[in-house]
Amino acid sequence: MQPSDRLRQVGVTLAELLCVVGTLVGVGVIGTRVEESSGGALAADATLLAPAGPAFTIWTPIYLGLAAYTVWQWLPEQATDRRHRAIGWLVAASMVLNAAWLLVTQQGWIWVSVLVMAGLVATLGVLVRRLEEVPSYGHVETVVVDGTFGLYLGWVAVAACANVTAAFVSSGVDPGGYAAQLVAVAVVAVAAGVGVLLARRLGGRWAVAGAMAWGLGWIAWGRVTDEPRSLLVGVAAVAAAVVVLGAAGRTHARLPD
Repeated sequence: MQPSDRLRQVGVTLAELLCVVGTLVGVGVIGTRVEESSGGALAADATLLAPAGPAFTIWTPIYLGLAAYTVWQWLPEQATDRRHRAIGWLVAASMVLNAAWLLVTQQGWIWVSVLVMAGLVATLGVLVRRLEEVPSYGHVETVVVDGTFGLYLGWVAVAACANVTAAFVSSGVDPGGYAAQLVAVAVVAVAAGVGVLLARRLGGRWAVAGAMAWGLGWIAWGRVTDEPRSLLVGVAAVAAAVVVLGAAGRTHARLPD
């Protein structure tokens, strides 16, 4: 094992500890809950693209997966594994960015949070692409690594759309009425396009598509059961979820056996 392998393992572990601290801040244990931070800009009823509250339960498997990965990469047979060498520092970066997003929202820096979220999406995109280039060698590996970071990427891809929308609305950029609904539908269409692109570039990963569909589905639920109500946006979000899942299915159908 090279010294760089040990350094990477330590780096991932320290990043996980920072991520835990950020999470405790975000859920209100040692800070303000996300939905109450930034003047309520990120609450479930703040914008037309805010997912309903239950959507955020997806963080439970993601955080458990990150903790599992941190332990997994310390196993002796994993220390020099090609996959960990390819993604280890990206994993650490993603956890640091996650913690940073939670901390900047505590300060009400909504536009800074958009930049941090963009960095997180880009980091996870590169990470999952590398997973595609170095295939998994077993079921446990697939669940702990591919499953975790697939869910992570899919969720933040949708969350980024909600984050940008919240930033504009909190800055007073809100056309209101039917115009606002049309803009929201356009953003949902962009999210669907991103889902199709990710399916094509990443081999139609179900974890990515499933997490995106989850987020879009809860946006739809929020718009038909909570304020601000919009059947148009709700239908568009459901359609986008179907498109994302369909793109993953079509990609799998084209893959060689």
